[in-house]
Amino acid sequence: MNRIINFFPDLDMEEAAFIDSLLKDFSEDEVKNFAILYRSRRKDPQMILILTLVGLFGLAGLHRFILNQIGMGILYFFTGGLCVIGTIVDLVNYKSLTYECNQKIALEVKAYMAMSQR
Repeated sequence: MNRIINFFPDLDMEEAAFIDSLLKDFSEDEVKNFAILYRSRRKDPQMILILTLVGLFGLAGLHRFILNQIGMGILYFFTGGLCVIGTIVDLVNYKSLTYECNQKIALEVKAYMAMSQR
């Protein structure tokens, strides 16, 4: 866990534990390469919170587009955030939405690294 915190000091404990379990068999160089790729694609929970607030008062669904949920983003856009109720729910759940997206990104980066090593 210490090496994960060295490469990812800004992660919360839940995400750090997930990344640590994902990288348990990686060498230091592989962890470093993973960190570079993951940081460039990782979504920041605070940014998602801000975009959700923007959706509450303006462009609904913007946060869903950023989280790679294009279908939900379109639905939110045309329904005003599902009549604002969906946007309010997302305000409460912004951390879990971001965490789920970051889990998918971490798995994609790991798969990419495994493919590039062949």
